[in-house]
Amino acid sequence: MKVHELQPAPGSNTRRRRVGRGIGGHGGKTAGRGSKGQRARSRVPVGFEGGQMPLQRRLPKLKGFTNPFRVAYVVVNLDALEAFDGDEATPETLRARGLVHKRGLVKVLGRGELTRALTVRAHAFSASAEAAITGAGGTVEVLAPPFGHGRPPARGNALTNR
Repeated sequence: MKVHELQPAPGSNTRRRRVGRGIGGHGGKTAGRGSKGQRARSRVPVGFEGGQMPLQRRLPKLKGFTNPFRVAYVVVNLDALEAFDGDEATPETLRARGLVHKRGLVKVLGRGELTRALTVRAHAFSASAEAAITGAGGTVEVLAPPFGHGRPPARGNALTNR
């Protein structure tokens, strides 16, 4: 065994070093702060740059805000539903086929044409998509959002632990 292979026993803890207790305590007089100077004296605030305009005040402020209650939809168009095999389209079946992302509420938009009767269940429909689906002999069913009616729960770091 060599000196550099020495290490404390597993599970052991080292005591906190108590400075400023006199010369007998091996941390006396300047208590590890060197001699004189700003940092040897009282507290220096975090972000203090010696009187220079600090970084958090130099940066420009962002305009506007992000609405934490925004309802975001993932969209699917009629041309995707036309290529969809099956006679009933729900958010689960659309996700299983990879037509919409795995998160978010589903909204059907009216791009393209629908030539067959199809039962479509989604959280929202555009007016043109609803007219095209019912015009082709299909049915439209609006699903309730998972957070109930009203506004969704707030999102964002400042709003997570409310």
